[in-house]
Amino acid sequence: MIPPRPRVAGVLLFGLLGVLASAACPASADDWNQFGGPERDNRSTDEGLLRQWPEEGPRLVGTATNLGIGYSSVSLADGAVLTMGSRGDDEMVICLDEKSLAERWAVRIGATRPDGMGPGPRGTPTIVGDAVYALGANGDLACLALADGRVRWSGNVLANSGATNITWGISESPLVDGGRVIVTPGGQGATMVAVDAKSGRLVWKTAVPGNPQAGYSSIIVVETGGLRHYVNFVHTGVIGVRADTGQFLWGNDASANGTANCSSPVAWRGNVFSASGYGKGGALVRLVGDRRGVVASLAYATKDLKSHHGGLVVDGDHVYGTDEGLLTCLDLKSGTVAWQNRSVGKGAVVWADGLLVLRSEEGAVALVECSPRGYVEKGRFTPANRSDRPAWPHPVIANGKLWLRDQESLAVYEVGE
Repeated sequence: MIPPRPRVAGVLLFGLLGVLASAACPASADDWNQFGGPERDNRSTDEGLLRQWPEEGPRLVGTATNLGIGYSSVSLADGAVLTMGSRGDDEMVICLDEKSLAERWAVRIGATRPDGMGPGPRGTPTIVGDAVYALGANGDLACLALADGRVRWSGNVLANSGATNITWGISESPLVDGGRVIVTPGGQGATMVAVDAKSGRLVWKTAVPGNPQAGYSSIIVVETGGLRHYVNFVHTGVIGVRADTGQFLWGNDASANGTANCSSPVAWRGNVFSASGYGKGGALVRLVGDRRGVVASLAYATKDLKSHHGGLVVDGDHVYGTDEGLLTCLDLKSGTVAWQNRSVGKGAVVWADGLLVLRSEEGAVALVECSPRGYVEKGRFTPANRSDRPAWPHPVIANGKLWLRDQESLAVYEVGE
């Protein structure tokens, strides 16, 4: 194991840099290089997966330990597995070998943030080319070399944006798009910021009316009428920002609660659906636009998909997620419920090869047909690496395997036929 390394002195976010990262490039076909998968839509590209799990669950093929505490999930690319965790007072980015799960390197990017819901980082690293981008619970953003973890640039997005931390700590996973790293610090005149992926220099910042604080979700990319924009759930609602300039385009508060907006929005036919917990529910914002701008209007709001933090999956004209303890299939065109089932409970969902994997926060993992016709379960098991904390890290399906992080440990299951 490589011991923690100090942060590079004199290399500051929004400042100068002497070492450059490579230009952005896509992940391999079956990799999962960032939170939410290759397209940030909670959909795996894997095919030929098991249609039914054995009674005891899929075969355990590997485990890793000593990953530190926290709720980070994993990302994979080019034979590497990346995650984050706190080891004592140090918030770490950790790289494992995909085949052996042995630790390749571990690098400190900041200090551990204490929290009553469990300390440690909440975000997941993003891998682009030969670089890794990670954002910690205190707002420490770093670009590291994938090969050895060497720090290329780093800085604190809260301090550099005049922002304060949120109740349960920054939980965002950075977006890398068009040679830029985009995050949501929630500062004065800097609700969202983009920095150059090679140098960390500020490219643009977004002034959103009211200067809302960050939420707990991560940015997605939406194309509407040929206009590329970045959409995220901040404290007061969902916002859209021009990708090229950072100009604020639109906002809608129909799905926002006053406590914590956690699940990332999802795109559907150029529109945006979002949902939150604490009794609120979901909403579809209809978007009409061209390269000059976007006009947003509320299509409907619903109480039937109160997604706390487990994310959403769109398949066809339906969206899937947990309405508190109910796995729910909702018709996106009308906002009506196609079906609900409470047998697994509240958790996080991912789509793969026409199936859904639901990971309950209590620990159980279920395989379910992804169909608006009804709930059909195809297997269920409880992972062997359960901690005493909620199983909040989102499941990952990549390279024929199911990857389940739970605090200090990672369990890997064979789900390919």
